[in-house]
Amino acid sequence: MIITRALGGGVVTVATFNVENLFARPKAFDPLDWSAGEPILRAYGEFNTLIANNTYTDADRERMRDLLVELGVYYRNTHGAIRRRPSQTPAWAWLRKNRGSFDREPRDATESVEIIAAGRDDWIGWLELATEPTDEIGTRMTANVISDVDADIIAVIEAEDRPALARFNHEMLDRTYRHVMLVDGNDERGIDVGVMTKPGFPIGAIRSNVDTEDATGTVFSRDCPQYEITTPAGTVIHVLINHFKSQSGGGGEKRKRQADAVRGIVDELVGDGEHVIVLGDLNEGQPKIDEPPINLANLFDSDGPLISCYDLDGFDTGDRPGTFDTCSIRSRLDYILISHSLQPAFRSGHVFRKGLWGIRKTRPTAWDTYPEMTAAIHQASDHAAVVIDLDT
Repeated sequence: MIITRALGGGVVTVATFNVENLFARPKAFDPLDWSAGEPILRAYGEFNTLIANNTYTDADRERMRDLLVELGVYYRNTHGAIRRRPSQTPAWAWLRKNRGSFDREPRDATESVEIIAAGRDDWIGWLELATEPTDEIGTRMTANVISDVDADIIAVIEAEDRPALARFNHEMLDRTYRHVMLVDGNDERGIDVGVMTKPGFPIGAIRSNVDTEDATGTVFSRDCPQYEITTPAGTVIHVLINHFKSQSGGGGEKRKRQADAVRGIVDELVGDGEHVIVLGDLNEGQPKIDEPPINLANLFDSDGPLISCYDLDGFDTGDRPGTFDTCSIRSRLDYILISHSLQPAFRSGHVFRKGLWGIRKTRPTAWDTYPEMTAAIHQASDHAAVVIDLDT
C-alpha cells in the first residue's frame, strides 16, 4: 500500500528559470544568432570525443587538426601552413595541455603543426570554450526576475558553477537565499543546473544521476539532480531539476531517453509515497495546446505519476502559451510537473516574461518587459520563468 506523506500549511512558491549564465558565457552561445555558434559547438564536441580515443589514427589526427583550425586554436598563415594561434583572447576555444605532448610546431613557418600524441594516455589536456562577460544590464535583469518571482525554491538552469551562483545570490540578490547548491553535471561548457532555497527550506539528501545509463549509453546531458527539500510546515518534497538535450541537431531521441529515465526515478519515489516536483528546461515544445511534447510523452502520461503545471486549473500563461523567444506553443520549453499527491495543494501559477526580449529587434508587445531593457542584449534570458504556488 502506498502511503503519501501528509501536506502541511503555508504557501510555498516554486519556480524554474533558465538564466543563460550569470556572469560569463561561452562565446559560441550567441543568443542573437544561434546558427553562428552551432558549427563551433559541433566541432567542440567532436574534438573532445576524438581525444578520448585510446589510440589516434592518422585520420583522427588530421581531423583533430582541422577541427582546431575551425575553432581558432590553430590558423593558416600566409604560407598556407597550419600554426598555433598566439592569442590571449581566443575567438572560440582554448586547448589546455597539462602534461605530456599533444602537438609539435616546427620552427619553419612554412611547415604545419603536427599532432604527435599516439592516444589519450600520451597527454593530459582538454578543449575549453572561451567565455566572455554577460551584459551588465542583462545580469541585473536576471536578478530582477528572480527577485520579482520571489520563489521559496527556485531551479536555476544554465548557471556556470556553484561559486558563480553563490556570488550572484550575495551580490545581486542581497543573500535572499539561505541554501545554494549546484552539482557539476556532464556538460563541460559551464551550463549546469542548480537550486536556491530561502531560510526555512533546508536541503537534505542530494543525489546526482550523472552516471545513469541505458542501453545506448549515458542518459543525461547535464544531470537530473534530486534534492530533498523540507518546507517550514515539515512537508518533504523531492525536487528533480533538468535541462534536457537542446534542439540543436534534433536531439529528439536523446530527450526521449532522458524523459524515460526521469519517469523511472519518479515512479520509484511516488511508489514510496513521496511528493515530487520535476522542473526545468526540457527543450521541447508541444505540437498543440492539447498534445504533449512528442519525445517527453512518458512524463505527460495521463495515467502516470505527474501532471504538468499547464494542465492545472488556475495556471495562467498570459496572452502567449510558450516560454522561449516568441512564446508560441512550440516554444514552450520550460515546465513544472508535480506528483498527483501535490495537486490538492496547488493554488496558482503563471509564466513570468518581463525579462524576456527574444531575438526580435523591437520591444515585445505581447507581454510587459522591464523598461531598462532596450535591446535583446539587455534581456535577462530568452526564456521566461515558470512559477507555481502550493499550500504545503
